[in-house]
Amino acid sequence: MYDFHVHSDFSLDSKTPMESIVKASIEKNLRAICFTDHVDFEATKEKIDLTFRPLDYFRDINRVKYTYKDKIEVLAGVEIGMQPHLADRYSKFITDHSFDFVIMSIHAIDSKDIFLEFNKMELSQGEIINRYYDSVLDCIDSFDDYDVLGHLDYIDRYLFTDCAPIKYDFYMDKIEVILKKLIDKGKGIEVNTGGLRYNLESFHPKPQILRLYKDLGGEIITIGSDSHTIHHIGYEYKQTEKALRDLGFKYIYIFRGRKKIPIQIQ
Repeated sequence: MYDFHVHSDFSLDSKTPMESIVKASIEKNLRAICFTDHVDFEATKEKIDLTFRPLDYFRDINRVKYTYKDKIEVLAGVEIGMQPHLADRYSKFITDHSFDFVIMSIHAIDSKDIFLEFNKMELSQGEIINRYYDSVLDCIDSFDDYDVLGHLDYIDRYLFTDCAPIKYDFYMDKIEVILKKLIDKGKGIEVNTGGLRYNLESFHPKPQILRLYKDLGGEIITIGSDSHTIHHIGYEYKQTEKALRDLGFKYIYIFRGRKKIPIQIQ
């Protein structure tokens, strides 16, 4: 098992030390994990930078990497919260540091955090979905220095539970444009098992999106738990791997030094 979306106490929303995560991963028989702690520039309405000190981050990763090198592979990644106007800042941040893997996620729309602010605005579900996927497209067009797009249909977590769900056909055309651009740019998509913890029917993105990605020629898939505690490391990995196999995918991918490596699905 390879968990390529793991948060430690270097993320504001986690209190779990790296060493505890590595030990738990070994107990769960993972072959590799990649720490992907948050860097969200200009987050919330106060435009605060939510980030870690890279010197401390790499120091701690290297410590656990070499302490446990005979038991598990530990890699250094980052999850960036992209907004189109931040492309230059993120480019410099990534260029200045030796990450193995970069996830680009969209956590904000029009400079409003989806969890804290945007989903509380007086908009319909249809308006929220359209603006979210428009923002995803803007980010893809404005930035290239990442490896996979994280939890593509992340917005599903925060739609109104008291309304009938918006059908996939409503926004399928925008998803197709997004996937084609990712494939053309040589980028992958993450299968994020965290969706299963949010009372959704599946992981992110939903199987219809993965099927379309496959039909369009997409191949680069990573699996990540989006864990913030030791309990969720490797969450539903085998179920997700089986679903990918059933959809016709033959490989998942891991990254070392920003180079993709295929791993055959068993």
